[in-house]
Amino acid sequence: MLLGLAYRLLGSLHDAEDVLQEAYLRWLDVDRDSVAEPRRYLSRVVTRLALDRLRARQAARETYVGPWLPEPVPTDPSPFGPLDTVEQRETLSTALLHLLERLTPPERAVYVLHTAFALPYAEIGELLDRSAADCRQLHHRAVARIADGRPRFTAGPAEQRRLLDAFLAAARDGDLARLTGLVAADATSWNDGGGRVSAARNPVHGPDRIARFFTGLYHQRHPEVRATPVELNGAPALVLTWPGARYILSVAAAEGRITGVYLIGNPDKLTGVPG
Repeated sequence: MLLGLAYRLLGSLHDAEDVLQEAYLRWLDVDRDSVAEPRRYLSRVVTRLALDRLRARQAARETYVGPWLPEPVPTDPSPFGPLDTVEQRETLSTALLHLLERLTPPERAVYVLHTAFALPYAEIGELLDRSAADCRQLHHRAVARIADGRPRFTAGPAEQRRLLDAFLAAARDGDLARLTGLVAADATSWNDGGGRVSAARNPVHGPDRIARFFTGLYHQRHPEVRATPVELNGAPALVLTWPGARYILSVAAAEGRITGVYLIGNPDKLTGVPG
């Protein structure tokens, strides 16, 4: 649970594990008899440590080359515990974690604690040293800011897998018409290379530009791309490999169309991904 909390707050498994290590060291120094509820106490420590990291990395994020996407994490099985609810899966998704970067650290904390863990505002307030009313307002602002830039993603895993496979097949075949037909009119492709590998440094908007970008990428790099299906962040994804390169491809989808495309090639983020 604590790892899932830290990861949702940070979008980085590496940073989340560091936060848990620091929280553990603090736990070793605590008088256990003074802690009435260990789960609540540790949630408070992890949340505050994660917020400190969020604030510290804001300056570094401004110098990141190209769009930033969260570090993908295999979730079959899930290292974060059961993903039994829609909210638990959605708050791990690449699409939503990307949007959470729009929020201030307090907004992100309240949104994650209330949406993913169903904590009431009064309890969140105790964790963050804020009033319940303040936390309610922070959540309201977070929801509004996410909605402003939110790609629709109501499709379930089976539909996501179908569209993802169809998208790759159309790119492989160079079929622009079929590829364009799979993509919603307001879709955007986000491509994270981190300056380490080839990737578009600006978002690619619209079905025509997305179709041309991916057919060009597929055929310019290598005609024999190997695609391995995996589950990452609670959703279907593909590991794409060709000589000298490896990328993760996933999509958000709604109403039978792809609404967001996410391509991650920064090797620093792919160390935990098999394939």
